[in-house]
Amino acid sequence: YENVDKMILKRVDVLPHGLINNIPDKLGHQGEKLKNYIQWMKDRFIELVPSEEYQPQLHIDVYGTIGILFDYDLEKISCYLAELQSIANPLSLYIEGPVDMGEKNEQIKYLAKIKGKCKQLGSTVKIVADEWCNTFEDIKDFCDAQACHMVQIKTPDLGGIQNIVESVLYCKRHQIEAYQGGTCNETEVSARTCVHVAMAARSERILAKPGMGFDEGYTITNNEMQRILAVLKYKKLHIL
Repeated sequence: YENVDKMILKRVDVLPHGLINNIPDKLGHQGEKLKNYIQWMKDRFIELVPSEEYQPQLHIDVYGTIGILFDYDLEKISCYLAELQSIANPLSLYIEGPVDMGEKNEQIKYLAKIKGKCKQLGSTVKIVADEWCNTFEDIKDFCDAQACHMVQIKTPDLGGIQNIVESVLYCKRHQIEAYQGGTCNETEVSARTCVHVAMAARSERILAKPGMGFDEGYTITNNEMQRILAVLKYKKLHIL
């Protein structure tokens, strides 16, 4: 909650990611705790930034807990996700990893079904692929199947940074949003490198890292973005 306030006051474009990895304590046995959390975040936007100029996106990682809660019932899962979006309105809502099917092909099939069912319900909630989407080949398979709206590109799992670039570009060619993620357990060197890759390849989203807090990761990534923009502005004025 405290970090959400910090994110809002700093006008972060996407927040909070969150770690909804436990049903009784974080999701709720009827999904009520996540619904209450989303409602609270929307209320905080109105309270702290009463302006329509700031319209961040909400991105919440649920680690497959929604699938477990609703016993993998497609109708119940989709209706719950649609309800979450209705609570978040007018803010866009991205749900990462609503289910974990334990295997890549089944994960692709089920995410595609959820995506289709939510669209059928008239919901704009966005599905983010995470589990079982680790390598460049995995990313291609999820994109080819149009199984999601966004892919989390796990930067440490892809090897060289050229593979990160190729993954971002592949997503964009297939009209899938690219979220250049990774792990909180990275170095500031890797975080700054990822910023250069993200800005060059035009990822839609990048994880603020390293660390499990907010201030450090956001400062490192945001400062690097501002340096890049300053250099580009200088070159435009003095070279071109």
